[in-house]
Amino acid sequence: MKIVTYGGGTNSTALLIGLRDRKEIPDAIVFSDTGGEKPFTYEYIERMKIWCKRNNFPEITIVRKGGNNETLEEDILRRKTIPSVAFGYKTCSSKYKIEPFEKWCNHHDKCQELWEAGGRVIKILGIDADETRRARKSTSKKFKNRYPLIEWDWGRDDCIDIIKTEGLPLPGKSSCFFCPNTKPKDILLLPKDLKKRAIEIEQNFLANDKGGPVRGLGRNWSWSHLIETADRQESFYFAQDMPCGCYDG
Repeated sequence: MKIVTYGGGTNSTALLIGLRDRKEIPDAIVFSDTGGEKPFTYEYIERMKIWCKRNNFPEITIVRKGGNNETLEEDILRRKTIPSVAFGYKTCSSKYKIEPFEKWCNHHDKCQELWEAGGRVIKILGIDADETRRARKSTSKKFKNRYPLIEWDWGRDDCIDIIKTEGLPLPGKSSCFFCPNTKPKDILLLPKDLKKRAIEIEQNFLANDKGGPVRGLGRNWSWSHLIETADRQESFYFAQDMPCGCYDG
């Protein structure tokens, strides 16, 4: 049983293309949805569903955490906190990416049959040759990790090239729209509704904060301040008359 953990980004998309070119058809392709991915990621997944069908690959299966389908955004709002990576932990990935995937496998007949026979499910991961430090052997008796991009010596640039050669647009960076690892320039490019929701998450946390070292979604700085400052500067800029007639827009 070979299962691709699809993230909707550059590496995992190149991974699918590479498997197709080598005539390695996986038994399943699973996307763990936190409920907070950026709109272009959801759009890209729909595009790749079509690609999979055209290439006789399994349909992308979308899984979420828990029976009540509570999203990560709803969870952190309820607990008046922010994503754990802001505090130096990675429980978001564990709870909303790994756990839903493994729960899906636990209920899959073929996985159960393989485990009963003493085998392990091959989890196919999109870590590229530029980030081998992230590649680890699984300590689970149920799963074995495989990193084809490293096997093929494909780095990030190779992944980009293979996607372009396939005639597909490049995916954006797959992550939650409120992830503390987001760069300031990407924060400012978020749609207004997502900026508003991110600010709500941050302010909800700060209202409950006891004065710890984390001062917002930016860890030691707040997204609210960044967004509000940028908005004021933009308003000021466009309110000014052009200083001379040579401005060409």
